[in-house]
Order: sequence, then C-alpha cells, then structure tokens
Amino acid sequence: MDYFIIATVLITLAALFGYINVKLLKLPTAIGLMLITIVFTLVIFAISFVDDTLLDAERYIITHIDFKTLLLDVMLSFMLFAGALHTNFEQLNIHRGPVLVFSTIGVLTSTFLVGTAIYFMLPLFGLDVTFIYCLLFGALISPTDPIAVMGILKKAGVPKKLEAKIVGESLFNDGIGVVVFLTIYQIADAGIDSFDFGQTVQLFGTEVLGGIGLGLALGWIAYRLMRTIDDYQIEILVTLAAVMGGTIIAQYFHLSAPLAMVTAGLVVGNDRVRQSAMSKLTEEYVDKFWELVDMLLNTILFVLIGMEILVLTLGDGYLLAGLLAVPIVLVCRFASLLLPINFFKRRLNFVPKTNLIMTWGGLRGGISIALALGLTVQMERDLFLVITYVIVVFSILVQGMTVGKLVKRFKE
Repeated sequence: MDYFIIATVLITLAALFGYINVKLLKLPTAIGLMLITIVFTLVIFAISFVDDTLLDAERYIITHIDFKTLLLDVMLSFMLFAGALHTNFEQLNIHRGPVLVFSTIGVLTSTFLVGTAIYFMLPLFGLDVTFIYCLLFGALISPTDPIAVMGILKKAGVPKKLEAKIVGESLFNDGIGVVVFLTIYQIADAGIDSFDFGQTVQLFGTEVLGGIGLGLALGWIAYRLMRTIDDYQIEILVTLAAVMGGTIIAQYFHLSAPLAMVTAGLVVGNDRVRQSAMSKLTEEYVDKFWELVDMLLNTILFVLIGMEILVLTLGDGYLLAGLLAVPIVLVCRFASLLLPINFFKRRLNFVPKTNLIMTWGGLRGGISIALALGLTVQMERDLFLVITYVIVVFSILVQGMTVGKLVKRFKE
C-alpha cells in the first residue's frame, strides 16, 4: 500500500505541476517541472521552521524510493524505446557516422578529460580525491540525457539534421556511458591492482554488442509478429512485451538494456517496418500509446529530480566545487567533440557552430543523478552527488531555456 500511496502522490504532483507549467509558465516540460518542484521543495523547507509535517512527508517519499534502480532498471527502458520509436530514422541513418563516434569516442574522451580536470580542481577546495573516483565521476556526467534533450530540442527549433545528431548521440551515448561507468566502477571497487585489460574489454564488448544484438532480435521478432495481424491493441501489447521482456533478458545476461531498447525502438519505428507491419490505425495508436508512456514517466522523473535535493549532504566546499565543475564539464564536452566534428564536416553538411550548439544542447539529467546515487561512501558519493546535482540543474534550467536562443542567433 505504501508504494501505491507514493505513486499516487507523485502522479498527483506531476499533474498539478504540469498544469501550472502549461497554464502559467509555458516552459518545456522538463524545465517547468524541475523548476516548480525545486521551488515547491524550498517552500516546504521554509514552512518546516513552523511545521515540519510536509517536509517529513516529502522525505518519506524520497527515502522509500530507490531512484537508481527505478530509473536505470525500470523507467529508462520504456523512455528510450519511446524516444527511439519517434526518432527520424532516415536522418539518423545519414548521420550514423558522427552519431557513432560522438557516442563512443566522444564519451570516452570526455570521461578522461572531466575526470582529470576534476582531480586537479578539487584540491582548490581542500578536497583530496583519488584519481579513479574522479574518472568515475567523469563517466557518470559525460553522457547527455536523451530524456531531457528530446523534449527541449523540439521546442528550440533546432535544424533537423543537427537534431538528428544530438538526439542520436544522446540515445546511444546513454547506453555507452552506463557501460563505461560500470566498467570503471568495477575497477575502482576491486582495486587498480586487480585490473585485467583483456577482461575489461571483453566485458565492455559483451555489454555493448550484446545489447545491440538483443535489440535487433527484439525489433525483428516484434516486426514479424505485427506483420501477421491487424489489431492495434495486440500490436501495442507486442511492443510493450518487447520492452519489458527485453529488459529482463538484458539484465539476466548482463547486456546493455538501454542499447537494446534504443535499437529495438529504431527497428520498430523505421518507416519501412511501419509501412509493411502496421496499418494507419495501428501506427497512430502505437505512437500515441508510447507518447503517453513517455510523457507520464518524464513528468514523474523530473518531479523526482527536483525532490532529490532533500538527499544532498552539503560538506565544506561541495557547492562551490559544483559551480566550478559546470564550466569544466562544458569545456570538456566542447573539446571531446572537436575532432569528430572537424573530421565529418568535410563529408556531411554541418550547420554553422555545430560544436557550440551540441555543447550547450547536450543536457544532463536523471541518468547522471541515478549513477551518482549508486556510488559508495568510499567513492565520495556525497561530494559527487552534490556536484552532479548542480550540473544537472544548471543544464536543464539554464542551458535548456537558452539553447533555443542560441540556435536562432546562428540561424540569422
């Protein structure tokens, strides 16, 4: 019953805050919900000096939710499948080279650059952190969040060919980033002395290639089943079973569930598959169903992110380190994109200032917070959680609200 009450409260708050945003603020959903929830939580903090009933209730909700498990093991698969399902496959196919490099080499480069920069920055605040833990932070903060990116870019008026690069990169670097994080996590947890390069490469390859292979298989099975019937209700159930069953299979065999869901969503959402396997009515209902799932989970997610402020532990210098980490992460992202963009712009028609727009439009979100929550105390969980939260809030509220203006400026 407790979980039903918690779910009810979250959905009610999401509906209320969503209504306020649509009626008054008119901001993109991710920005509006996070802003309203943070303000709501700060108001509750103020009220707690008189009566702490509401603060205790909000703390009860947060402490009874395993945010990391909920997002990474449950919600993420549904949201990535929905995002991939509605991605322009033709544009993504044209820009598959840059997307692949951005989401692999770009993430690895950014992980190293951020980790190194943070390692030398933290002593400025009297914080001495082992290099491997700084690399771990670099891994969790480097992937851009497709959940935050897709909703905001649609309202920002980003050119389609640039949107395909940013969204495609976010869909895939999310899965790659989680694998990189888990790989470094195992090294940090076991100790650098037990590091086995061959085993690490094998683990990385199994997670990535296995996840993509599973996604292709799930997409093909769903396509074959949907092609043999014409019943939109059952066909929706087929896609739902592919996501839920595929997630369990991926977790059981230690494959990347995010990459599996992105791949399956791209296969099912491909125009050729749609034309041969779905009637117009089925296509409409499948799209609407997954749009609704995506919207519901997104609203809950950003309400939860806003409420996660309650779990922060502010040590000496933590907040200042977080503020200084914002420009460091942005500069490192810009640097990690330089070589790939310069290499591919000779072959593909890139819009002006692609690097700048991709840097500012590469938002961080719930995935980074979830990974930070998974750190141990020895790995400086409290410090890196505060830094991550500051970066995520800045990313969504500041970058998210200004990326549209940046795009318009360079369009003119």
